[in-house]
Amino acid sequence: MTDTIAAISSPFGEGAIGVLRLSGPRSHEILASLFAGHLARPRKPTPRRLTHGLLSKNGQVLDDVLATTFSGPKSYTGEDMAEIYCHGGILVTRRILDALLASGARLAEPGEFSFRAFAHGKMDLTQAEAVMDVIRAQTDLALRASQEQLSGKLGEAMMALRTELLQILAHLEAYIDFPDEDIDPETGEQFFQRVTRAVGEIDRLLATASRGRLLREGVRTVIYGEPNVGKSSLLNTLSGFDRAIVSSTPGTTRDLIEENINLGGVHLRLIDTAGIRASEDEIEQQGMARSRHALDTADLVLHLVAAPHPPGEALPGDNILIVANKTDLGLHPGWENRAIPISCQEQTGFDLLEKAILEKVFGGSLLLQNSEIAISARHKNCLIRAQKACQEALHALQQGVSIELIAIELHTALDAIGEVMGRVESDDILGEIFSTFCIGK
Repeated sequence: MTDTIAAISSPFGEGAIGVLRLSGPRSHEILASLFAGHLARPRKPTPRRLTHGLLSKNGQVLDDVLATTFSGPKSYTGEDMAEIYCHGGILVTRRILDALLASGARLAEPGEFSFRAFAHGKMDLTQAEAVMDVIRAQTDLALRASQEQLSGKLGEAMMALRTELLQILAHLEAYIDFPDEDIDPETGEQFFQRVTRAVGEIDRLLATASRGRLLREGVRTVIYGEPNVGKSSLLNTLSGFDRAIVSSTPGTTRDLIEENINLGGVHLRLIDTAGIRASEDEIEQQGMARSRHALDTADLVLHLVAAPHPPGEALPGDNILIVANKTDLGLHPGWENRAIPISCQEQTGFDLLEKAILEKVFGGSLLLQNSEIAISARHKNCLIRAQKACQEALHALQQGVSIELIAIELHTALDAIGEVMGRVESDDILGEIFSTFCIGK
């Protein structure tokens, strides 16, 4: 934390503008040592304002840049910072970074800028995690949920829950430590109701875990069916280009083909599978085995059938949508009110399919205003531990167990909630979280 760190913060490759950042006690000094005014007019970078000038090292001009400085604690990291905006070439940004490192900075670790912001109290851990969620968001809904978390909505909910548990625990421990002070232990109905309310809030937050996973990772959507029902055509139509080979020859698709699309603001990971049929071909058999495995891990299965043919055996499961393709050749009466009729050939029925997919995955409830909280797998793990501890406390109360043991369970719940927000003792946990960030963020 006493080092001055530097990194290229813009994406790798060519672009109009490259961005480099410095953070730490020598940030302003290092920038000033390289920065000169434009056209022989000496200038220093102005705090919080872009200053035009030349960046040079040992008399060699590195680039014509804009630069600014920020003084801690009023900066992203909470410490002195500097930013440089140069031409966005790979070589020029690399040379500027080398100059910064040669002047006394060290290369930042992945996520180190955001870690310093967290360490200096500029954001809690849920907000720090949301930084990468915002960067990686692929749909409007995922972006909105990430921005809500970045604004502190999840942190506020966790803080309210932690405050409630802390007040309950403080009252219990006051009764334990000062038995002669006539403090009501609140171990009756009132205590039971307060802990029950806390469990209810935990349950509400846990209920957003599946939505959070789908928003962050996408809906794993498997297109499944017999050969020649149009699985590859459906993939191509939904993705908007010829991603998979379409042929009337059975067994053309032998491996899983995946494509990511944005459907109604939702990220779908579409997976085309090998058609299921009796075959002696060893490679095709392996492809069909992969198709069956894909079914086991799917969030949603689009079971594609031929619309003119009569219904056969249906796949079991609540995540199945039956889609009847080739309605341009007719629709068998058995599919009415049972399957979604479409035609990849004539591009019809896809508005109904989109509506059905969103309804199936989210039950029609995934609206922007309902996406302000969507917890991650890490949050879920912590909340499950808190939920279990609170339930143990309630059970202990019903069994007449000593108040001291009930207090231990509440301490466990409190620690688990604190871990969500970053109130943890283990550096390993923080290291694991911030290691997933990109360098320069």
